[in-house]
Amino acid sequence: MRIESIKAYDPDAGDYEKISHFTRRSFSPQELYVFEAVLCDNDIDRDFESFSLPALYELQKLFIGKTGIKDHSMLSSDQTARVFDTRVEKVPGMKTAGGEDYAALKAKIYMVRTAENESLIRDIDAGIKKELSVSCRAEKRVCSVCGRDKNAASCRHIPGKTYGGRLCHIILDGISDAYEFSFVAVPAQRNAGVKKSFEKDSVNMTDDIFTRLKSGGAEVSDDEAAAIVKRFSSLEDDAELGRRYRSDLVDDIVKLCAAQLPELDTGVFKRLAGVMTANELISFKRAFEKRRASDSRPAPQLASAGKADGDELKEFRI
Repeated sequence: MRIESIKAYDPDAGDYEKISHFTRRSFSPQELYVFEAVLCDNDIDRDFESFSLPALYELQKLFIGKTGIKDHSMLSSDQTARVFDTRVEKVPGMKTAGGEDYAALKAKIYMVRTAENESLIRDIDAGIKKELSVSCRAEKRVCSVCGRDKNAASCRHIPGKTYGGRLCHIILDGISDAYEFSFVAVPAQRNAGVKKSFEKDSVNMTDDIFTRLKSGGAEVSDDEAAAIVKRFSSLEDDAELGRRYRSDLVDDIVKLCAAQLPELDTGVFKRLAGVMTANELISFKRAFEKRRASDSRPAPQLASAGKADGDELKEFRI
């Protein structure tokens, strides 16, 4: 069974009453264009992710009043529509790819009929613009095989692979916010579309991959391999800067050593510095610089070689 993502319909008086909660003046039915859309569902999408049923009910509340934009553009000029009503609808007899009862989050959306929106409205009516994508925040990313929250700890299961006859995918749960929906060409979800955003940043995600690899025998997906390559490229740049800094630091210390300890073979000291840690090198440099500053402190020209007991300022007297 195919679910229509966007379709126009004839709103009733109750719909216009709900719309009036978001407008600053009354609009006649002729001024508004109203349509229904599937924002997202609990089926497994092209990224091998799905929303849990509780997540859909959380999104049902959060999407009331949210704006619609074009291609997730953050420009205010690309705001085109607003959600005024939502509901979670189950389709009897329809199952998801994971074997769950199918459910979809549907929304009623309105637009103002303007010259700017005319082409978009025409494309919706013609069935050209019919896919949507939503942006939200999911606090939990649960592995469908082992039930582990990947935002908290990694596991060996790779989304898209089959384990014991079960397709591994990530279940998005714990929805904390919904941002917007957008008209897109190719959504992640086949029946609606979804763009997900998470608390977890890319660096921590890569750390999870490293942790899994250390445990031995773990496989990585193409996306995970790309994340590792990107992370190592960044680390290589940092490492090169570190190597240059260390080389300059060793050269500075060897010069200080030659000036302060001329009797010491600088070649021997340079080899010794080569195995020191960064903190040890910095400590040696500070010690040499402190000694150089002490040795180079100027003394009065009339200073005597010795000091009389109890007369520490003798060298300043004529």
